[in-house]
Amino acid sequence: MNTTTSGAVLQLLLGEDWLPICDRSALIPGRGVAALLPDGRQAALFVDRGGRTYAIDNRDPYSGAQVLSRGLTGTRDGRAFVASPLLKQCFDLETGRCLDDDAVAVTVYASRLAH
Repeated sequence: MNTTTSGAVLQLLLGEDWLPICDRSALIPGRGVAALLPDGRQAALFVDRGGRTYAIDNRDPYSGAQVLSRGLTGTRDGRAFVASPLLKQCFDLETGRCLDDDAVAVTVYASRLAH
């Protein structure tokens, strides 16, 4: 994981290729950003205070709305999560697993900062 931010670009691994998504400066700890992917899906992008990046599917599996990038971030038992702004379910930013329902998860995208 690269935590240097000067001139860094957030990239997501889609298939076998790293796709540049946005400049690191567009990411603010505690706030998500939505990105439209080439196949029409959306990703919710996050960065924590330590500079670690996360990318998950932006679609809330409970409501179907593209809103996870607008959720509140936090930690539970040392795990970074985002809470859906609609129904408040929490999703682990590393695994995509719903912390409130083990049967539900969202897609997680590998992310990195590159120069």
